[in-house]
Amino acid sequence: MRKRILLLGSGELGKEFAIACQRLGQYVIAVDCYPNAPAMQVAHECVVINMLDAKALDSIVASFKPDIIVPEIEAIRTERFYDYEKQGIHVVPSAKAANFTMNRKAIRDLASKELGIKTATYRYATSLEELIAGVTVCGMPCVVKPLMSSSGKGQSVIRSIDDIEKSWLYAMEGSRGDLKEIIVESFVDFDYEITLLTLTQKNANTLFCPPIGHRQERGDYQESWQPMPMNPAHLQEAQEMAALVTAALGGQGIWGVEFFITKTGAVFSELSPRPHDTGMVTLGGTQNFSEFELHARAILGIPVTEITLAKNGASAVILAKDNKEDFPIITGHEDAAQFPNSDFRIFGKPSTRVNRRMGVALAYGNQPVEALVESAKIIANTIKIN
Repeated sequence: MRKRILLLGSGELGKEFAIACQRLGQYVIAVDCYPNAPAMQVAHECVVINMLDAKALDSIVASFKPDIIVPEIEAIRTERFYDYEKQGIHVVPSAKAANFTMNRKAIRDLASKELGIKTATYRYATSLEELIAGVTVCGMPCVVKPLMSSSGKGQSVIRSIDDIEKSWLYAMEGSRGDLKEIIVESFVDFDYEITLLTLTQKNANTLFCPPIGHRQERGDYQESWQPMPMNPAHLQEAQEMAALVTAALGGQGIWGVEFFITKTGAVFSELSPRPHDTGMVTLGGTQNFSEFELHARAILGIPVTEITLAKNGASAVILAKDNKEDFPIITGHEDAAQFPNSDFRIFGKPSTRVNRRMGVALAYGNQPVEALVESAKIIANTIKIN
């Protein structure tokens, strides 16, 4: 069994997925909009195209004739996936799932209106005037996000009338692709957030990873830890919601399902049909399989019978502090390697910008997750991006 896998989006998550596929003997073609993207450095072949160009996308699909198409980012002409599926190509997790989840509007309406899953109050806006009307409904504070974005780009909080126009402009700047529409949602009074990695499989045996807690800044995760200690009843509620929405979308693979956990239970936030950035904590061996290995196995139809917690773990991001067009000089490896029960990954991105994620530090063991988070942060700060 050697499948030709066309990976659309070749960032750090794609890189770890490509490595997982190669360990299972697969052939990977990495695609992104810029050269030397992380996954391109470990793939068999690579291509640079604008994935929002339908003709360019059709051209590489026709040229490489993949068995499987795996989207890793949002900025893709996902409506073309339905046609690829008709051609007999396996789109991960499915054409419907990939198309719906690349757009917050489709997935939020599915969860709230069709499935009756608990979400924050929300409205959409395609203009500043519509945003003002949405804020009136949702109240302040409220959260604004582009319908198509990733890693917190374009996300902000409106706390006063003076913030509305600034949030609109920031959302437009952070929007990926050509979709210029935003979602405004009421602020949920939550105790903490979790990512519930959910594995759907060909044999219909849906499994859940131990919940992952995380902290965000600027809408982007800074640290994550596994497991997140939580009320078993709230975890079961989140698992039931995750099973419901992934079943409605269909297909196989790992899903990053995000929830707010309040005093009364779980509130659905977002869903990604692929490995999640907070799930990089699993690279520290917290589970019997990392999220990337789980994704690869599910896609290839290799059954996973159980997901077990091997040890506690934490991750902390390694960020760039300035803009640089050339490959950065990275130092501190030797010092970072002195910490026990730890590891780190350098993604190999060819350029930097302020607060761009360039690597991740990992800490693991039997200590409480709070202590592991502090260790991971110290290791992350030991590595310098210059």
